[in-house]
Amino acid sequence: MSDPVTTMKQEVGRAAANRVQSDSIVGLGSGSTAAYAIEYIGDRLAKGEIKNIVGVPTSFQAEVLAKEFKIPLVTLDAIDHIDIAIDGADEVDPQKNMIKGGGAAHTREKVVDSLANEFIVVVDDGKLVDKLGSTFLLPVEVIPMALAPVMRSLAKLGGKPELRMAAKKAGPVVTDQGNLVIDVKFDHITNPGEMEKTINNFPGVLENGLFVGVADLVLVGKIVDGKPEISQF
Repeated sequence: MSDPVTTMKQEVGRAAANRVQSDSIVGLGSGSTAAYAIEYIGDRLAKGEIKNIVGVPTSFQAEVLAKEFKIPLVTLDAIDHIDIAIDGADEVDPQKNMIKGGGAAHTREKVVDSLANEFIVVVDDGKLVDKLGSTFLLPVEVIPMALAPVMRSLAKLGGKPELRMAAKKAGPVVTDQGNLVIDVKFDHITNPGEMEKTINNFPGVLENGLFVGVADLVLVGKIVDGKPEISQF
């Protein structure tokens, strides 16, 4: 028996996967709930419910999962659009703005998710916040040589920056692009759109985890009386 939280994530992933139609190019997101979406897209392909699907992975994790579930993959230089992207988030506000990057894949995620005609976010209700930055640190991907100046610039913005360290290896987290991640604590982010642009203008910053005006639909899972329920906005 799987626990209610796992079941709920599976149901949210399934709801997103069910929105994928035949002959689609699909952005495949990262994280635990997006992983279930990838599994169910593969499942639907295997059963013949949908056909002629190709995926664009947002991370090495998504790539490995897509291969496991036999979803053919393409790179961005081989396509001119993405029909639908499915990805998780670390925080979502009522305007569908998000913070992503808990898995340090936010740069590739932003490239893929922004290109999609429809971008679906899959989360549990614990990720919903009134204001971004209230529970989650803002990840900023930076080239290694620019680490110190960027940290100073982030501090001047009112943030408390820290270099993200790896959990099971000595040293810092290194992204799929070979860069470092600074996690920044802001007391509150009042204007996410402005903040996103300001941080991305610091020399040496590749991308930050603010996703503003990108999401089209948010699928939210929650547990009510021990059973999973899905809502959307």
